[in-house]
Amino acid sequence: MDKSDSVHNPIVRGFKLTKDEGGVKVNKTYYKQAIGSLMYLTTTLPDMTFAVSLASRYMENPIALHLQLAKRVLRYLKGTIAFGTFYKKGRIEELVAYTDNDYAGDVEDRKNTSSYVFLLSSGAVSWSSRKQPVVSLSTTEAEFICCNIMCMSSGMVKQSVDKTGPGS
Repeated sequence: MDKSDSVHNPIVRGFKLTKDEGGVKVNKTYYKQAIGSLMYLTTTLPDMTFAVSLASRYMENPIALHLQLAKRVLRYLKGTIAFGTFYKKGRIEELVAYTDNDYAGDVEDRKNTSSYVFLLSSGAVSWSSRKQPVVSLSTTEAEFICCNIMCMSSGMVKQSVDKTGPGS
């Protein structure tokens, strides 16, 4: 990976993974180690959370296509190693949330992946990307479920911000 070129995003738009039992098998231990390391990094790098979450679904029987995604995330990390989360002093400390989902994004069970991020002073303070437990029947329902997941987390995030904010 040292000699590989960096990429500008951790996953290509429209990229889909499947179990594909007929695919070329890869070393499970190597794949699990790579995904475990990437999962550790998602605690400070929200921009690669979706791709790592997607790749982690296939740790039981990884194939070359799954490893290709993990390596792409590593190549993305190589190009963004100097990036970080910055909190700008003097800005209005407003808690802002963004949410999105990929309607029927899993090609095998048609479940969505919901993602959200909370920003404070332009810096991420909480984020998540996880597969929804139910199949949505419409994009409206998928967005509603995604917003609901984000709202459930907002109480905890707001409490944390209130306890650690400038008035504390």
